[in-house]
Amino acid sequence: MSDNDYVLGTHDSEIERLGLQHLVWRPAMPEAWRRAGITRGSRVLDVGAGPGFGSADLGEIVGAKGEVIAIERSERFANAMREHCARKQLTNFRVVHSDLMDGAIPATGIDAAWCRWVACFVNSPKTLVEKIARTLKPGGIAIFHEYANYASWQVLPPRASVKAFVAEVMASWRDAGGEPDIGLTLPALLRASGFEVFHVRPIIFAARPSDFVWQWPATFLRSGVRRLLELGRVDSKWAEMPLRDFDEVESDNDSVMLTPMVLEIAGIRQRDH
Repeated sequence: MSDNDYVLGTHDSEIERLGLQHLVWRPAMPEAWRRAGITRGSRVLDVGAGPGFGSADLGEIVGAKGEVIAIERSERFANAMREHCARKQLTNFRVVHSDLMDGAIPATGIDAAWCRWVACFVNSPKTLVEKIARTLKPGGIAIFHEYANYASWQVLPPRASVKAFVAEVMASWRDAGGEPDIGLTLPALLRASGFEVFHVRPIIFAARPSDFVWQWPATFLRSGVRRLLELGRVDSKWAEMPLRDFDEVESDNDSVMLTPMVLEIAGIRQRDH
């Protein structure tokens, strides 16, 4: 699989968008990582690390005696990750350029695994969970952020074109072999792989155009419409509608956007599995 297989590609503007996305979600991450027991000296697996913004934060948390092993199949993202961590002078991380569906993850005895928006893209979430389980030590914790109701993404007042865009994104996602609402079945997959699921909570934002959170789905919508055009799934006339309507929505600060619902799911690997 090539970098072109990524939903929005791996070019510079996408890395920039992912950086903004990371800033929006950054406040929710330390709580999740504390729940996973990540602290000084921890060995952490970052599954599907992208350009490595989260990996760098994890590296700062685990410190010099800890280790972050970042798995990423995009060579461009992997290189961006190395550069990002080098700028932060982090030496306690290892980048593994590998497709999660091909071969084993080269790590064992891991304390915690962090996986955000990866299970929803792979062609076998079951295989992904099994591989993560094999990397963890008994008692190790895996924590996920995955979508569970992607169609909850909508603007208020509702716009039919924005709803149609969300539906087309979900259809293209499934046509590519992924499952946008994988969070609904992830707890069962974890239990089948020897985890005790001890924590599940929903995360959804209600944002106005002046809120920083707004920038996360807004940038995706604009990039996503262009990507659907590139893929030939829609024509230019279709694409004009959500862009025009969303510009109108964004110009009114009384508008509200509900973001796609994410589930935070944590499981502990049982010793007797």
